Amino acid sequence: MPVSSFQNNISLLMSRVLQNEPTPSKTYRHYSLPPAELSASSIQKKLNFFYIGKKTGVIDSLIRSFANGYAAETPDQARPMLKKMILNTGSAPDVIIAESGIGQISLLLFSQFLNTHRQLKAVPFIIEGSSMNESEAHAFRTDRFIDDIVSLNEIEAERLVQKVRFWKKVKQRINSAQKHVNEELPSVQNSASEFSKRIFDIIVSALLMVILSPIFLLVMLAVKIESKGPIFYISKRAGRGYKIFNFYKFRTMVVEANDKIADFSHLNMYNPLKENGPVFIKIDNDPRITRIGAFLRKCSLDELPQLWNVFLGDMSLVGNRPLPLYEAATLTTDEWAKRFMAPAGMTGLWQIKKKNKYQMSAEERISLDINYADNSSFFFDLWIMANTPSAVIQRTNA
Repeated sequence: MPVSSFQNNISLLMSRVLQNEPTPSKTYRHYSLPPAELSASSIQKKLNFFYIGKKTGVIDSLIRSFANGYAAETPDQARPMLKKMILNTGSAPDVIIAESGIGQISLLLFSQFLNTHRQLKAVPFIIEGSSMNESEAHAFRTDRFIDDIVSLNEIEAERLVQKVRFWKKVKQRINSAQKHVNEELPSVQNSASEFSKRIFDIIVSALLMVILSPIFLLVMLAVKIESKGPIFYISKRAGRGYKIFNFYKFRTMVVEANDKIADFSHLNMYNPLKENGPVFIKIDNDPRITRIGAFLRKCSLDELPQLWNVFLGDMSLVGNRPLPLYEAATLTTDEWAKRFMAPAGMTGLWQIKKKNKYQMSAEERISLDINYADNSSFFFDLWIMANTPSAVIQRTNA
């Protein structure tokens, strides 16, 4: 799209918004189909973006992925425009995508502005990083004020929309106290069974932490002596209903191991179900693992700090494994998201089934998670717990 044409469209659109005039239902449209011809994929793309930057090529790419679009050249212009949009239309954009060249400080201040607004703080904030180098990307990730980094010249439209849908669920779950909860999130109903499960989790996790405290101290000492870095590995995980929480384990890898994952992706034991499908990452004999870490993983002792997660209520003793956000982002369709209806757990159906199978496909793992979500009960949990000890000693350090 020519720059002048783009600017004219933006000027016309924003003048209507600021003057409280009705806006066209679709500002940008890659194509239009009759209702009978709409596919599931095209329906998913009925989202709108707000872009901050000057690159017309980025605008063209966003137009191909979304139904509606708004833009501002700088964060200073974006602030009043977003306020007026919400005031006059009653809704915020589905995603805010900013050009990385604007600068880290300016974007940090803009994210602070978003966090002060009730509706805007629930909007995914993504950086367009096509022109970024590794050090710049690392700096953005370290400061953690953005939700994701994407390169629009490398990502397909459907995959971009999938990411936006996932981050919307995450952000809305984080801001659930604000009454703006995504209706697509799996509903979790309280019941006598759920109450009993929670009481059982609290009592057992508290007792185990007391009984195993000497082992905790020994492991903490061993981890600290072997390598520099924190004793605990803490990461964001997605649990029941896409609830995001801090997940605790004893550190078993070298510091900044996540930054090196791309170097060993060819060793991944899981293959995705299909292109752009669900992704799990598990590496056999992972070279990033320390010597103490290999022993802890072999005996599953690295999992012990999750008892604290259970005590807090983030997890249960039995459930589906809480997933890193990059894995959970690939499981947002109605079929796959069903596994998030079950609580996150220290042990589960997948763990006891994998003991007799060296390699398990992503499809098999998801199937087991959904099986547990469909059939979970107190007695089913007891059966899983009874079969867990024989699965504790692993054949690999993956």
